[in-house]
Amino acid sequence: MSEQDAAEEATTSDDGDADVDGEVDIEGAPDDVDTDDIDLGDVTGEADEDLVERVAESDPEEIARELAGLRSQTETLASEVDELETEAEELEDKLKRKQAEFQNYKKRMKKRREEEKQRATEDLVSRILDVRDNLERALEQDEDTDIRGGVESTLRQLDDVLEAENVDVIDPDPGEDVDPSVHQVLANVESEEEPGAIADVHRPGYEMAEKVLREAQVTVSKEE
Repeated sequence: MSEQDAAEEATTSDDGDADVDGEVDIEGAPDDVDTDDIDLGDVTGEADEDLVERVAESDPEEIARELAGLRSQTETLASEVDELETEAEELEDKLKRKQAEFQNYKKRMKKRREEEKQRATEDLVSRILDVRDNLERALEQDEDTDIRGGVESTLRQLDDVLEAENVDVIDPDPGEDVDPSVHQVLANVESEEEPGAIADVHRPGYEMAEKVLREAQVTVSKEE
């Protein structure tokens, strides 16, 4: 037997029994580590001579400790993954609850706005009914009775109602410039006003809270 063969046999005898399939029996390994089934080919994926040599030359107890450490790290990572999955499920449930709460809030606010709008309309109609009653009483007077004073009084009452609702009258004076946003031109007419200026107001307009409810209808002085 050559010196090289004797050295290889001594190494095999000291570090573990290796067979042709690459299986190795590591002495000194903990009881819970089954070293009989360790195949160096499986550990390396493909035969890696450097890795095989390093494992063969390593201390069996050190390898066993490394394996136990890897197992512990794997269990720790698995536990962390479980915790993260649980946390993700909890966050998803919270998000769904918040979305449901927000949808319910939107529905409540929409219902409240509709109720407020309805109450505001009811209040306006109630005040206009008083105006209508006054007009009806004026018409019930005898034909010979002068009802002009009553009608003027009723008109002032109606104007007060509109003013309380922040309704402004759009009633431009003759000679003013035409504003397309609040004036509707009905016709071009001969007048003493400057060409292109308002000649007369056919019907006043109204705006509420800076929103035009109805444009004022006007005639415009013809261009020369």
